[in-house]
Amino acid sequence: MRESTGGTRERIQAVALELFTEQGYEKTSLREIAERLGVTKAALYYHFKSKDEIVTSFVDDRLRRMDELIEWAGTQPATLATRRALISRYADAMFAGELPTVMRFFEQNQTVLKSLAAGQQMRDRMMRLAHELSRGDDSPAAQLRAVLTLFAVHSSWFAVRTPGITDEERKKIALEVADELLARIADAS
Repeated sequence: MRESTGGTRERIQAVALELFTEQGYEKTSLREIAERLGVTKAALYYHFKSKDEIVTSFVDDRLRRMDELIEWAGTQPATLATRRALISRYADAMFAGELPTVMRFFEQNQTVLKSLAAGQQMRDRMMRLAHELSRGDDSPAAQLRAVLTLFAVHSSWFAVRTPGITDEERKKIALEVADELLARIADAS
């Protein structure tokens, strides 16, 4: 039985993400991705013309999730309760499914991402999300705390090195640190 086109794309994404994380984006070729999948390069090209397209494909899902969060936050009052709900929803999204692997990819390939359109889109969404976290408090300290709140969630993937820690424990720690930062951002008057 033939595998669906969607299933093939997902397999390509998973294998590419694995190789990009193991070896680095720049050191991974489309030929290696095809070989690991057990397909021809032509079969891979049918789905993705370049490594950039593969990265864009798994970044697009993350961007969509971030857009939904930004839209939701914009409809809420600029309060600590909203900020807590926003960072909790963000952490839930970042710890779901394959996203921990995507987070590791981002962390290990930051230089490359800066030059890709997908990386620039991620940076834009991160700044928009940070704006929502500090909305109502325009102080430079609030802006920095908002960015650091997001970084608390992200950095938990590479800064917390405790052996055997579960994803749930990692998320709990990240949200505790995030909450300390959020508590210092003033509510809108």
